[in-house]
Amino acid sequence: MRFRHPDGSTVHLAYCTNVHPAETLDGVLAQLRDHCEPVRRRLGRDRLGIGLWLAKDAAHALVTDPSALRGLRTELDRRGLEVVTLNGFPYEGFGAEEVKYRVYKPDWTDPERLDHTTALARVLAGLLPDDVTEGSISTLPLAWRTAYDERSAKTAGAALLTLAERLDALAELTGRDIRVGLEPEPGCLVETTGDAIAPLTAIGHDRIGICVDTCHLATSFEDPHTALDALTDARVPIVKSQLSAALHAEQPHLPDVREALAAFDEPRFLHQTRTATAAGLRGTDDLGQALNGEALPDASPWRSHFHVPLHAAPAAPLTSTLPVLAAALTRLVGGPHPLTRHLEVETYTWQALPAELRPRARSQLADGIAAELTLARDLLTDLGLKELP
Repeated sequence: MRFRHPDGSTVHLAYCTNVHPAETLDGVLAQLRDHCEPVRRRLGRDRLGIGLWLAKDAAHALVTDPSALRGLRTELDRRGLEVVTLNGFPYEGFGAEEVKYRVYKPDWTDPERLDHTTALARVLAGLLPDDVTEGSISTLPLAWRTAYDERSAKTAGAALLTLAERLDALAELTGRDIRVGLEPEPGCLVETTGDAIAPLTAIGHDRIGICVDTCHLATSFEDPHTALDALTDARVPIVKSQLSAALHAEQPHLPDVREALAAFDEPRFLHQTRTATAAGLRGTDDLGQALNGEALPDASPWRSHFHVPLHAAPAAPLTSTLPVLAAALTRLVGGPHPLTRHLEVETYTWQALPAELRPRARSQLADGIAAELTLARDLLTDLGLKELP
């Protein structure tokens, strides 16, 4: 979906396909048929943007076989789909029964992360629509926080500088400007937008920036306007933003609130949980750890890294951080010029929701994704952007 900003530029809105498990190119092609095109049809649009997640095997198949890449591009066109952004955070196995900490490997100290991201950039250059020259990729925020030392920092920094050089060469070769954004996430070395400023300014390259995920922003209790102003002041490029909402519990000390939270404690994904205290942010790596014993103070609200559907907040006594998303979007695209032109709805946890909230059929999932995109579209038009055909 494309929107015209009042300044005349085009803002792209997509939804991320990491909600649909696929490790191979055949799996990706099936996604387009079984999920993405049905969502487009529900929205009544001739064209729908998707943020592709390409696992390592799918990316390898595309980057090593020009005919496979042309075939994917043809299939996108045939189904009324377009790609300007990729999710390069998960490497493989994102649809496994247990993902948890595995999603943070390989990190930016491992040469495989550089090779994979380079492959994604080359693929994206070949997938961009003919009238689009800018593409974006979100990636791991360096590494999970443990086992990371000064030597690791130097290795990761060198890898990102090499990536920047490769992106420069790709732009010269293809005329396509591909940018990569570190995506701050609770528990990682770069947990907040503030944590991203130092390493990104040290790199100092306009093709290496940040991806602002509004669920992560909210989970860390960051104020959207303060965070985005700091990035702007530091001249850190906001490569893309993922529009997502976290799980919010206003009174976590109450038994009924804890019971409601426990329904979201599931085995597949890590649900880092945070609370803001007078002494600073406190947290646990997973929701179950917060619920067991006294690992996390409960005198103030809790927020958990659980991407809940944008259009359907959990039932009371829980809610979502949709207001944080709306505030961030106001700052991102509501001003005289957009801070980013790539927006991506990223709710990958549909099948991890409590059983009674999960879509029971493919059609229900398509309905839910279409409803999320409709909400995002309405937020954008309320900010003065005009939806384009």
